[in-house]
Amino acid sequence: MSNIAEKQHSEFARAEPFRVAVIGSGNWGTTVAKIIAENTNERPEEFVRDVNMWVYEETIDGRKLTDIINEEHENVKYLPGVKLPKNLHATPDLLAVASPADILVFNVPHQFLSRILTQLKGKIKPTARAISCLKGLNVEKNSCQLLSTQIENELNIHCGVLSGANLAPEIARECWSETTVAYVKPKDYRGKYDDVTPFTIKHLFHRPAYFHVQVIEDIAGASLGGALKNVIALAVGFVDGLNWGDNAKGAIIRLGLREMIHFGHTYFPGAKSYTLTCESAGAADLITSCAGGRNFKVGREIAATGKPAEQVEAELLNGQSAQGIITAAEVYEFLSSKGDLDSYPLLITVYLILIGKRSAECIPEYFNKTEDVKHWED
Repeated sequence: MSNIAEKQHSEFARAEPFRVAVIGSGNWGTTVAKIIAENTNERPEEFVRDVNMWVYEETIDGRKLTDIINEEHENVKYLPGVKLPKNLHATPDLLAVASPADILVFNVPHQFLSRILTQLKGKIKPTARAISCLKGLNVEKNSCQLLSTQIENELNIHCGVLSGANLAPEIARECWSETTVAYVKPKDYRGKYDDVTPFTIKHLFHRPAYFHVQVIEDIAGASLGGALKNVIALAVGFVDGLNWGDNAKGAIIRLGLREMIHFGHTYFPGAKSYTLTCESAGAADLITSCAGGRNFKVGREIAATGKPAEQVEAELLNGQSAQGIITAAEVYEFLSSKGDLDSYPLLITVYLILIGKRSAECIPEYFNKTEDVKHWED
């Protein structure tokens, strides 16, 4: 290590290094855990080397998935062919993973978050900090809540958000990519020597060779970009499945980005247009998801085959979720409670297609509702 690097590392040395835990082990959860374990191994003065990852136990060819991960250092179910660091340890015991952690990284399908938080309530360090890698919203009656806010409210800990143009298989194989982490100064901030700072976040997630991290403060913008882009990706999949070409896909992406920004300004006033247009958590994530993400693939198959969404999801995703299906229903429920369906024709049309009340062929007619021609003033 060079003298400069040694000085930089010593600057962030801690008397008690942060212990990091990852909650979730799908393909993205395992990929993020891989990144974290690589970084903790290189920064033992800042982080405890060993990283524990909570795994929902499954049996693969007669063996427990946790045993396979720990013995062969590979998640053969959700991230096959990718070797994992030896300091990454899988366990099916949620409390054993989370209770001693100083930094909790949540990475589970968002429909399971409430159940997990219920189990963790009162069982984690009160000084812990969290990062949510989930992409979705928490809708109850006529309220719409960010998942990071749900984590904060349920566990009474500070929570940031990681979101970006991040297709897990590419990053796991160390193809260059970037992401956005939104993290603001906690209200009970304990000082740079005792608390998680933007530098801590950078050191935990940034891999110079293949995973670039930009740390910002717009939690609402980063969260909404990650949630709503999945619904737009379904729509782009629909038009691709109908063989309408790239022009149609570009039109859907444009309208989708417009509705994402409008939703943020209307219901989360702190969300910045800049985040949704210029950060990885915004336009970049939207474009990537509309080019080859799981929601795009599900949408394409629905339009091409006419099969119901749940069947396509089960056939294509190997037990994982197309989060856009759930988010579309949640957004419809929320906007319906607000009497605001007409302001979001694309988001609403996607939901109606998913439940069989509209066909994908009807998408162009909804563009007529978005922009009216106006007369010039004389």
